[in-house]
Amino acid sequence: MRGSHLFLCLFSMSCWVNLIPTAGNRIFHFGACKVSMSTAEIRAGFTAIKANIQSRDPIRTLSILSHPHSLHKVKSPDRCCITHHLFNFYVDKVFKHCTTEDSFVNRKISSIANSFLSVRRKLGQCHEQNNCVCGEESMEKYKQILANYEGLNVTSAAMKSLGELDILLDWMEKSR
Repeated sequence: MRGSHLFLCLFSMSCWVNLIPTAGNRIFHFGACKVSMSTAEIRAGFTAIKANIQSRDPIRTLSILSHPHSLHKVKSPDRCCITHHLFNFYVDKVFKHCTTEDSFVNRKISSIANSFLSVRRKLGQCHEQNNCVCGEESMEKYKQILANYEGLNVTSAAMKSLGELDILLDWMEKSR
């Protein structure tokens, strides 16, 4: 009888641990800044709409986030700064202009935007505490991303940027 109570207690504890809200979150190190987030949740939402979003992109030869000014070459101390700017960019410029006639796609975009808002708030706190170093290289890369974005009309640029979300997520996961 005592063994069954112990088993029940251990089983209950393991279930409780699995229900902790941050269970799907991982800690990302962006320079001196540490941020807890669930890229799996963001990626799942994006994967569900990726084909739809990318089919709306008429210009396949241009990339907002990719080579030659690749995120993959950002030095570790600059990662906080560029990540902070990119989350502001997605919240302030991209998500605002990404609406479709498909309510399912709009709900997924909204969910991703809410996740970005949460992470942006955390990165903003780091930035305010002067833990984010903005070197010249990271600012040049960000300026190039903005120039790529601003070279297109607002809706096309927003959809293209959303369609490249996997580039940002891959970079974040690799630089973790």
